[in-house]
Amino acid sequence: MGAFLPAVQAQEFPTKPVRIITPFPVGSGPEGVMRLVADKLSRAWGKPVFVENKPGGNGFIAIDTFKRGATDGHDLIQLDNVHLSAYPHLFKKLPYDAKADFEPLLPLFKTYFFFAVATDSKYKTVGDIVADAKANPGKLNYGSWSVGNPVHLGSALFESVTATEMQHVVYKETTMLYTGVANGELSFAMGTNATAGAMYRAGKVRYVGVAAPKRVVGFPNVPTVAEAGGPAGFEVSGWTAIAAPKGLPKAVADKIQHDIEKALAEPDVREKYASFAYEPFTLTREQFGQYIASESTRYGDIIRKAKVSLD
Repeated sequence: MGAFLPAVQAQEFPTKPVRIITPFPVGSGPEGVMRLVADKLSRAWGKPVFVENKPGGNGFIAIDTFKRGATDGHDLIQLDNVHLSAYPHLFKKLPYDAKADFEPLLPLFKTYFFFAVATDSKYKTVGDIVADAKANPGKLNYGSWSVGNPVHLGSALFESVTATEMQHVVYKETTMLYTGVANGELSFAMGTNATAGAMYRAGKVRYVGVAAPKRVVGFPNVPTVAEAGGPAGFEVSGWTAIAAPKGLPKAVADKIQHDIEKALAEPDVREKYASFAYEPFTLTREQFGQYIASESTRYGDIIRKAKVSLD
């Protein structure tokens, strides 16, 4: 009877509205994808599935809300790579345990980071940035919207692999950051097309390279970092995922995962991906767990080399 119960729970799930908590603000790329998926799940499950925005506080507000919620799968959370792989190395004390509190179900998408410079910048390639940084140690600067986010850590990795030294400037929000690039306040800033795209489409910034293994769909004229004279194999990516409470019965977790995978495969979701230069990122739950572990090791190395630490 005990073995049969989880299967029954999976068949009946959900029995009430499902809440997906997200740390991303209204109108952001990750949140837009999440709302589209939630709408499809509502139709598939015959129960309301709604997204609750809890931005700010490094995602800790959203995570606290999730931890105080239902443990039977009716409360889920959207997380990204820093929450699951970087923050455990970055913060001396976290208000959550990445391994004990979450059951990562599946990644939603992957996105790569572009090197953005002002439209009138003297830098035409990533190689130009490296050459200038080597010639003028400590004089170039790059920006991000906080300490320890993917842009900061990716830029710190860039310093490390190019044996250069640059200054990190923190802005309060992404809009200010890429305005700073456009105005020439910054030498460059890394950014996804979801964050830097508005300034790119407005012609205020240029992309001189993308930190990806191959050119990104929709941007055939933007070379990879290696093609643009930068370090070979340099890759900086971001991803978001759906997680359930740890200990959720496997049958229920499997159902949620399967139904989200079906939603992600629909054409309008793929169109939304293309608008943000997101890529499908398909892994089994076991593969995803292994990937998170490898990402954690990689981020740990970056953070130790950059000597970044937060209380």
